[in-house]
Amino acid sequence: QLRLVQSEGGLVQPGGSLTLSCEAYGTTLDAYAIGWFRQAPGEGRFGVACIATSGEVKVYTDSAEGRFFISRDNAKNAGYLLMTHLELEDTAVYYCGTAWTCDGYFSTFGQGTHVTVSP
Repeated sequence: QLRLVQSEGGLVQPGGSLTLSCEAYGTTLDAYAIGWFRQAPGEGRFGVACIATSGEVKVYTDSAEGRFFISRDNAKNAGYLLMTHLELEDTAVYYCGTAWTCDGYFSTFGQGTHVTVSP
């Protein structure tokens, strides 16, 4: 059974960068699209970006365009989200998830990574 384990988050200053990782256990990731989502305090969970099995990328959040970069390494059975030029509004819990396609239903999620952007 697929299980996703995310890296630790932490405190980042505005303008800084952070890379989140999502490692899969129990099966290989190469058959799945990998999505990243975030949930800010008091808000719902929203999609950030997704990378298909083909490597095609979809960005769901306008504010992430040009600042957040999603990637995958099937050899390492992992997905990544590089976040640059972080802003206060990026403070959230970030989740990775998997689906058959980026337009599909995401049924498995990681445990979440807390990211706080603060001076």
